[in-house]
Amino acid sequence: MENDFEPEFTLAEIVEMDRLYKGMGEKSLNQQFYQELATKFSNSVHRFGKSSIKWEQVQSWFQDLHKELETKVSSFRRKVEKSIVPRIMTMKKTAVGSSSVVKRDESDLLWPAKISKQAVQNSRKPKGASVAELSELVFEAKSSKDFAWYDVASFLNYRVTYSGELEVRVRFAGFDKDQDEWVNVQRGVRERSIPLEPSECERVKIGDLVLCFRENEDHAIYCDARVIDIQRTSHDSEDCNCIFVVRYDQDFVEDQVQLNRLCCRPVS
Repeated sequence: MENDFEPEFTLAEIVEMDRLYKGMGEKSLNQQFYQELATKFSNSVHRFGKSSIKWEQVQSWFQDLHKELETKVSSFRRKVEKSIVPRIMTMKKTAVGSSSVVKRDESDLLWPAKISKQAVQNSRKPKGASVAELSELVFEAKSSKDFAWYDVASFLNYRVTYSGELEVRVRFAGFDKDQDEWVNVQRGVRERSIPLEPSECERVKIGDLVLCFRENEDHAIYCDARVIDIQRTSHDSEDCNCIFVVRYDQDFVEDQVQLNRLCCRPVS
């Protein structure tokens, strides 16, 4: 922002105004706010020997910042609406209106109750499922509540954050609407991992990123893991007894699993 007011502010003042702007969100700022902030800056010991700040200067700084961010967000939104959103919205399973408004509420903060094994199994369709069923589950998304990946039943809405990142409102397959989450598209949405059959055992290599079914008394979830060792055995196309040693990305715990607990990532 190049204007006549910016050079008047110290770095500490700019940092504080930026923090205040982010905290305000969509709240409107009035003259009283600008006057109080200008008075605070002018009376600060850090402004000793410098000219005092006028409320109009504070107002101009906030207005310029708002215009700059609006321009960036509008530009990014146009790109999203042109390329990314059409692809996502075609995956919707039910007729949820694209213009519907979805607001973040307290349900986003709820930790899922102890997830039943049946719910997890329902959310991960087997290889034998029909093509029609699988066509509705092309994506998987990462939950911020347990850092596990779940199949996406539908994308309900999208938004662009102040930092210019795209987020989508996700309905997870096998779960009710109270478990919907806002998920970062770049970090938390990807093509669905592929369950493996015994005949595909050789596809798994040491160093591969896999989606591994992790089960204990507290949870039964699918997590990212790296294959660090493989103990192969002779077998036919119907039954695989190979042992895969994996290390979970979340906590680096190692585990020994069989092929039926692994899903591989699609080839780029």
